[in-house]
Amino acid sequence: MRRVSFTEYGGPDVLRLVDAEEPHAGPGEVRVAVRAAGVNPVDWRIREGQFQQVRPLSLPSGIGQDAAGVVDEVGDGVAGVEVGDPVFGEGVNTYAEYAVLSAWARMPDGLPFDEAAGYPSVVETALRVLREVGVRPGRTLLVSGAAGGVGSAVLQIARDRGIAVIGTAGPANQDYLRGLGAVATTYGEGWVERVRRLGPVDAALDLAGSGVLRELVELTGDPRKVITIADLDEQGTGVRFSGAAGSMSDALAEAVDLIARGRLHIPVDRSYPLADAAAAHVDSQAGHTRGRRVLVV
Repeated sequence: MRRVSFTEYGGPDVLRLVDAEEPHAGPGEVRVAVRAAGVNPVDWRIREGQFQQVRPLSLPSGIGQDAAGVVDEVGDGVAGVEVGDPVFGEGVNTYAEYAVLSAWARMPDGLPFDEAAGYPSVVETALRVLREVGVRPGRTLLVSGAAGGVGSAVLQIARDRGIAVIGTAGPANQDYLRGLGAVATTYGEGWVERVRRLGPVDAALDLAGSGVLRELVELTGDPRKVITIADLDEQGTGVRFSGAAGSMSDALAEAVDLIARGRLHIPVDRSYPLADAAAAHVDSQAGHTRGRRVLVV
């Protein structure tokens, strides 16, 4: 089979499409014939070696954690899924023609594979940060960097829970945020005052890592009311970094429910063939995403 691999840490150019041995499902796992794989910021952070001190890899290594595809191998102890079922979920080395998943769910009827591949990690992250920041129905949440995958999920889940959201994004994404139920404003010079004019903020999420933690603390009045998923240097602000993933199985189950009820839709901003994984990483690192980027097999 073909998979995207890298033999050393570095920039996007270290990614190569190579021939590799097919993986096989172990106990409690399924293997899928991958139809699409999600591209997440954590993927290029791993490729750059940002986590090598805590999660060292044995190189050469594959890459990718989210995928949607058709089950073609079921491991021991697995029930409720059969060969031929379309599923989406989380695994390892998903930038490939075949991948093993450790958590999965049946895809809702009518959901395309490319869109499905964009949900697992962003929905788990959105649910986790909403839980950690503790914002309640009827309160107002500020989301910095709201137009990407996690932001798109946060806005829609918050709306489903009765939480008001103010979202910041670039000028081109203002209508997109409004379409997801947020009050939208632009980032850049004067953004703090623009947010203040929109009303008080009860909690805030930093999803972009653009150096705004002190301003978010200022707007909420309490660092305990701010969560970041993108700024590894909390700058002594007391802001919490959310990095420990929760239950992916629970997140997928909630995603299925939200999608089936028409309460969650994250568009595919752009899709790439496996051979263009490096270009997908370049674009992901540049930001300004509206929805998700995926690799299509």
